[in-house]
Amino acid sequence: MSIYQQIGWLAPALIMVAQGERSMCNWDEDSLTMAVAAARDCLTGMDKGKIDALYSASTTMPFADRLHAGIVATALNLREDIGSADFSSTQRAGTTALIAALEAAANGKRVLVTASDRRETRAGSFYEMWFGDGAASLLLGNQEVVAEFK
Repeated sequence: MSIYQQIGWLAPALIMVAQGERSMCNWDEDSLTMAVAAARDCLTGMDKGKIDALYSASTTMPFADRLHAGIVATALNLREDIGSADFSSTQRAGTTALIAALEAAANGKRVLVTASDRRETRAGSFYEMWFGDGAASLLLGNQEVVAEFK
């Protein structure tokens, strides 16, 4: 059932943006669990022992003072000596993490980048129709690549 069918009585003006689909987390998911799932998909068939760093980007990290990249690395059973960093506090966090990973890859490192968000909105707002939840992961390096960045 669509969002508009559920809350159209509350905010009839939402009909202007009530189109398409919206991806949503399940009740027990957050940006951290989505990052782990996306990273697992990304690493299917890959040698995890060759990963040198993990960068995690999100504006909706569930913990205020824990290293999310470290949690993701542990969940993926990556080496304990890899570098890890969180990128947050801006909607450009994913882009910043990608740029940092590209710089590391240019120096011969293999970097796993995860970007995930679970955007919370007020019920009946336009943002509820526009925002969705999601995650993606990329493995960057300068060997065995499927795409080249120049």
